[in-house]
Amino acid sequence: MSKTLTITMIMEASSLNYGEGFGNISELKKFNRADGNTYTFASRQALRYDIVRLGNEWFGWNLDVVDKTKGTLQFKDNVTIQDSVEMDLFGYLKTGSKSVKRAAVVRLSHAISLEPYNGDMEFLNNMGLANRRNEDPNLANLENHVSYYSYTVTIDLDKIGIDSNDDLELEQVKKFERIQQLLEIIKLLSRHIRGRQENLSPFFVIGGGYNVANPFFQGRVKMNRGRLDVSLLEEATQLTFAGEKVAENTWIGLSRGKFQNEAEIRSTFEGKVLTIEDFFQQLMKKVADHYGVTYNASTSH
Repeated sequence: MSKTLTITMIMEASSLNYGEGFGNISELKKFNRADGNTYTFASRQALRYDIVRLGNEWFGWNLDVVDKTKGTLQFKDNVTIQDSVEMDLFGYLKTGSKSVKRAAVVRLSHAISLEPYNGDMEFLNNMGLANRRNEDPNLANLENHVSYYSYTVTIDLDKIGIDSNDDLELEQVKKFERIQQLLEIIKLLSRHIRGRQENLSPFFVIGGGYNVANPFFQGRVKMNRGRLDVSLLEEATQLTFAGEKVAENTWIGLSRGKFQNEAEIRSTFEGKVLTIEDFFQQLMKKVADHYGVTYNASTSH
């Protein structure tokens, strides 16, 4: 029975995460690689922010769990994972004479662009407002990058709903409900950024349920001129752990028409390629099996 989930996704988006910037220039978060290219990224903290935001909007996740009574913003001492899905999934630190912490059970990677940033800029001004007052407009420049991005989520199902700090363990149904909600959010994830709502819903996803928490496909997603490098992913599926091949538990979710080598992807992973919706339904069934609960896709929403 699968103890963990790991999924690596590709989506297409624009300018996902800005840094501090300087002057009237807003700078994207980015880094340089040895290939001489610059890549932009959305930090794992930014992804977590939007997952929690949607968790509150769609499923009523409790956000009233932090205060500043100790001088810094942190989770309240009297709030537990029973009260907070966020603390259950992403961990917490409560400082004091004896600090208490819980490691994240859901691990996110940064969402890194799969195409290099080439210095594109977007010029802005507030001419519309300035004209109303017969004033000169204020000027601003934004770094702009439209690209494919990839990130990975790894979940240790055995640690969901359990906190030894408070001697707590939630019911199996509650554990399943929390992971189900998380998968629904990941499937339809979006990000609010500079007046835009960017769609982070994946059009390609690879992963499944495994016996070890390992991001098997992280760093193995490469694209070149609209073609997905299937050799790196196929190689990862041939890895084994405890005598079990990764391929045995791996599925792919694929949207039609996004890759120029779609036929190659389908033939390489023949029998394993599903729609995006069916891929996530497959994961939810795996999670239900793990927790020993009944799952009916038609009544799950």
